[in-house]
Amino acid sequence: MGPPAGPPTAGARAPAPPAAPRLAPAHIGTTRLDRAHLDRAHRGTPHAGRTHRSTARFDSGHRGAPHGAGPFDELIAEAHRYLDWYLVDGFFLDRCPTERAALPEVRRTVSTLRALRDEAHIVLGHGTHPHPGYAEYADQLVTFRGSWSDYRWSQVAEWTADYPPDRFCHFVHGVPLGHLDEALRIARWQGAATIWFTDRTDRGGRTDPWETMPGYWDEIVSRIGTGVSE
Repeated sequence: MGPPAGPPTAGARAPAPPAAPRLAPAHIGTTRLDRAHLDRAHRGTPHAGRTHRSTARFDSGHRGAPHGAGPFDELIAEAHRYLDWYLVDGFFLDRCPTERAALPEVRRTVSTLRALRDEAHIVLGHGTHPHPGYAEYADQLVTFRGSWSDYRWSQVAEWTADYPPDRFCHFVHGVPLGHLDEALRIARWQGAATIWFTDRTDRGGRTDPWETMPGYWDEIVSRIGTGVSE
């Protein structure tokens, strides 16, 4: 992400801050839930929205690290810089590993991030159902990220029934407006209280479907109502 190496020194030109967190499902997933959202979540009503406070997104699989686990020292140093520049209140670990063997390293990372920022909202961006042990470490898990064609036939892992819906997020691209209600029903059936649906597509992996707001954002708001956070 190209953040500065450290604070400016005497007589030196101040470095540019790290790029501001962009609108992306990472930030949707880290929307801090207020009591209204939690109550709706436990009734099985999905909510969606843009984060209303600053959240830092980290690629936990960057720089060629094995099994998607980014270098610990570099990731924590980057977290320090985002805290210094933006006073972020949460962290999204993109491309988080899913296997049991990576649990200790992810637990170490999450524990350190929580020590840096009291009550930090932690989201693990697996994109699929991970080993159930990960649910003990984060506020939310992204258990689906992909296309509508895959989502409508997806299956939920049985272990998720042991946790409330507000622990799970689904990010689905390529959802046609005519299937928006169906997509919301799938989220409810699978117990995911946070969703980010968009009609944008990835064009075979050539574009980022989460880069801009969906064309039917107002439709999502009208269906979910106060469950939407902007």
